[in-house]
Amino acid sequence: MTPLEAFAALFGLVNITLIARRSLLNYPFGVVTVCLYFIVFAQARLYSAAGLQVFFLAAQLYGWWYWRRAVIDVGTPVPVRTLERRSLLLVLAAGICGTTLLGLVMSRYTDAAAPWFDAGNAAWSMVAQILTDRRHVESWPLWIAINILSVWLFASQGLLVTAGLYAVYLCIACWGWDSWRRAAT
Repeated sequence: MTPLEAFAALFGLVNITLIARRSLLNYPFGVVTVCLYFIVFAQARLYSAAGLQVFFLAAQLYGWWYWRRAVIDVGTPVPVRTLERRSLLLVLAAGICGTTLLGLVMSRYTDAAAPWFDAGNAAWSMVAQILTDRRHVESWPLWIAINILSVWLFASQGLLVTAGLYAVYLCIACWGWDSWRRAAT
């Protein structure tokens, strides 16, 4: 464990807890988290995960803007909603295509440590992040699956603090899913 990984994990823990609570304040913590994890993952040769942090940075800024528009009073949780049934096919197609394309690139053109698992993790994380930014309850089951894969992936690369963080993320994702389901409009 490096101090950088520890700081990234700490900021990430605060970030996801605030997301589950539907707090707009999650976004400043998310911005710091993704910047720190870009470096951590690049050093571990998890290039899809590192590249994902660039996407996450843009998604954090977009989500911050989008959630601000939905906040009525500063201290109130943002409203959430369920995804339309027909949109689920688009979500599945995006995750499968993203995994396939990124996996092919990582396995053929890089020395990535775990190209296909890293690619799947990255592609599905992008899909889940977009759903989170758009305040859809369905983001949480994806995060649960992603967190399960992430624990194994990061532990296998010696990123034990990050693997532990994702185990905690898994618990928070279960709580977030329950909380958002009950709050959905």
